[in-house]
Amino acid sequence: QVPLEESGGGLVQAGGSLKLSCAASGRTFSMYTKGWFRQSPGKDREFVAAISGVGATTHYADSVKGRFTISRTNTNNTLNLQMNSLKPEDTAVYYCAASRRALSLPIDVLEFQWWGQGIQVTVSS
Repeated sequence: QVPLEESGGGLVQAGGSLKLSCAASGRTFSMYTKGWFRQSPGKDREFVAAISGVGATTHYADSVKGRFTISRTNTNNTLNLQMNSLKPEDTAVYYCAASRRALSLPIDVLEFQWWGQGIQVTVSS
């Protein structure tokens, strides 16, 4: 088990910024591929960003590329998502997740074994 807990969500105006964090427990978290996903009402959960467990390879959904930055801090098992230039269409529940599999494309939500409970991000127009 890899318990994950998101923080940092909330309400922001379009064009603003938010930083999400995901705290993990367990010494093996740093080795796993980690990612952020989001889900809006009536839609499937979609990939946002991912980072490799080893090295610093990152991948982003086209919709967030250039606006969002994923990072990790292995020393304290924290995963971050810096979100800039937010748009109303970024409104969703955001989830952090971890996978034992090495980072590879395409990103498959089913390959992530551990999930946080999710945190709401609302961007007003």
